[in-house]
Amino acid sequence: QVQLVESGGGLVQAGVSLRLSCAASGLTFNNYGMGWFRQAPGKEREFVAAINWRGTRTYYADSVKGRFTTSRDNAKNTAYLQMNSLKPEDTAVYYCAAAHLTLTDNENAYYYWGQGTQVTVSS
Repeated sequence: QVQLVESGGGLVQAGVSLRLSCAASGLTFNNYGMGWFRQAPGKEREFVAAINWRGTRTYYADSVKGRFTTSRDNAKNTAYLQMNSLKPEDTAVYYCAAAHLTLTDNENAYYYWGQGTQVTVSS
């Protein structure tokens, strides 16, 4: 049974940093590109960042480029999203997802999803 479990969310003030983790089990982690998506209240889910299965390539939404960094540790079956200079508009539920041998912003390519972790940024 494949499980993706996000952690690290919380309530923070604008300008600070948070690091989200996504622990994977039940799949061959280093065969999967990992993506991060978010959904704010009343809005569609949107792409945030992705990293390929080897950890050698990354891809970011324009809204987070230069502030967020995604990485992975294949030995620990874990992906990370480092979020710096957080803004109130970053408030959302953040999801990690896994796509087989793919680096993409297309959520339809992601087969496995976590349950999400809430990030709330106050002004």
